[in-house]
Amino acid sequence: MDYFLTETQQMIKDLARQIADERVMPVRAELDEREEFPRDIIKVLADSDLMGLCYPEQYGGLGGGTFENCLAVEEISRACIGVSVCYAGSGLGAYPILLFGSEEQKMKYIPDMASGKKLAAFGLTEANAGSDASGIQTTAVLDGDEYVINGTKQWITGGGEAEIYTVIVMTDKSRGTRGASAIIVEKGTEGFSFGTKEKKMGIRASATTELVFSNCRVPKENLIGREGRGFVIAMRVLDRTRPGIGAQAIGLCQGALDTAVNYARERKQFGKPIISFQAVQHILADMATQTEASRALVYSACRFIDSGAKNISKISAMAKVFSSDVAMKVTVDAVQVLGGYGYMRDYPVEKMMRDAKILQIYEGTNQIQRNVIGQELIKEYAGKKKK
Repeated sequence: MDYFLTETQQMIKDLARQIADERVMPVRAELDEREEFPRDIIKVLADSDLMGLCYPEQYGGLGGGTFENCLAVEEISRACIGVSVCYAGSGLGAYPILLFGSEEQKMKYIPDMASGKKLAAFGLTEANAGSDASGIQTTAVLDGDEYVINGTKQWITGGGEAEIYTVIVMTDKSRGTRGASAIIVEKGTEGFSFGTKEKKMGIRASATTELVFSNCRVPKENLIGREGRGFVIAMRVLDRTRPGIGAQAIGLCQGALDTAVNYARERKQFGKPIISFQAVQHILADMATQTEASRALVYSACRFIDSGAKNISKISAMAKVFSSDVAMKVTVDAVQVLGGYGYMRDYPVEKMMRDAKILQIYEGTNQIQRNVIGQELIKEYAGKKKK
């Protein structure tokens, strides 16, 4: 379909596709096998100015929005979502500063992120605080002009690789979620270290570690916004970034579809290509239809967010939940089309299937997304009834 991209948007898409084809695809299997962070590819993305897509021009960015960022994420994900999450994860870590930080914080941190000189990461999840963010145990106590942070964050994308971390901590446990705050912590700060790098089923090129804080002292100027705003900051940031998970999903779907169609055209059984059999055509038709439906929803969600709309929680959750469920189905179908070859590591679809699962889990499980959608529907229909 023609989504009527502007000239700039098409250039972004073409550039990201070129990098994906030339730099990511040749090494994606090796990165997965070695569980190696793609530092060289990140440098290429930085040198191409793609790291600065969603940052304002006054901070060294290109002034793009959610849509432009998702176009790049989609193309990189077509080759490997392990690499794309290394790219997109830095934006997730930067958004709390970009959306809620002071002008001083923006000037200090955003230019280095926009240039790709430094990467960012977002620290929310803990062992007992996943879907239930109110279970956060990491604390920050103000001592003079510094906050003293203690606790552990779990499963942090970019952990150990990023230089700047936006961390959600409890500054007043007695207030529940209203006692959470967001604080910037820089790599190398005394008392801040990293746990063991996790060994994962998929997205193995990305680094996932614990963040460990032991009497870690940071200046009180590192507080984002004001105390008690941490939960609101986290939720609003995730509303902005969840369409990026949708973009990962549609890129992954497209990569799986491309592989399956090309294989079906070449693989012969009973004397003819298997794509000539209706059973295979139906699988491919469903894959293509579901991929295009996901793309239409994600693109619409991005444009709605970039329009300046205030209430974006529902459409953001829809973009994430629908497309990630589709990605799981499409990659499983791709393996089926390739048959025994699809199950082997010599072909990329088994990796795609392993990678797809995380899309239904991180940045809020799909069950939580359905809760979000449901709650928004309750609010909407309650408002209509009053009228």
